[in-house]
Amino acid sequence: MPELHLPAPLLSALWTHARQASPHECVGALGGGWQGERAHACALYPLTNIAADPEREYLADPGELLRALRAMRRGAQQLVGLYHSHPEGPAWPSRSDTRLAAYPVPYLIADLRAQTLRAYLLPEGTPVQLYLGGPAHPTALQAKE
Repeated sequence: MPELHLPAPLLSALWTHARQASPHECVGALGGGWQGERAHACALYPLTNIAADPEREYLADPGELLRALRAMRRGAQQLVGLYHSHPEGPAWPSRSDTRLAAYPVPYLIADLRAQTLRAYLLPEGTPVQLYLGGPAHPTALQAKE
């Protein structure tokens, strides 16, 4: 099963972003590295949600996403996850989440109502094991194959 390690400072920043964006869905990217099927996040990039109906779906601003991906590359990071919130829950993918999935990385969904964070590989819906709140991982990580 794929896994994603999200250290405490990034976990806190993700929840802060989700609360501040509410009642709209937030969206952001996670930079870090891969060791086989294990991803370690070391940076969080909040993005602007430009969806037509931001209370029910998300769409990351493409220019901001491109800048985040470039910043990751400059920092010797890779995209290891994308996150967004469901202010009224649930913490599983909606149809639009599945339809819009474009990257082969874990998609994290923060359910503000239940205070639950889950992750999936989309569009398949495969669960991803989350390891939350541990220490930050060293920056020397292998590239994803």
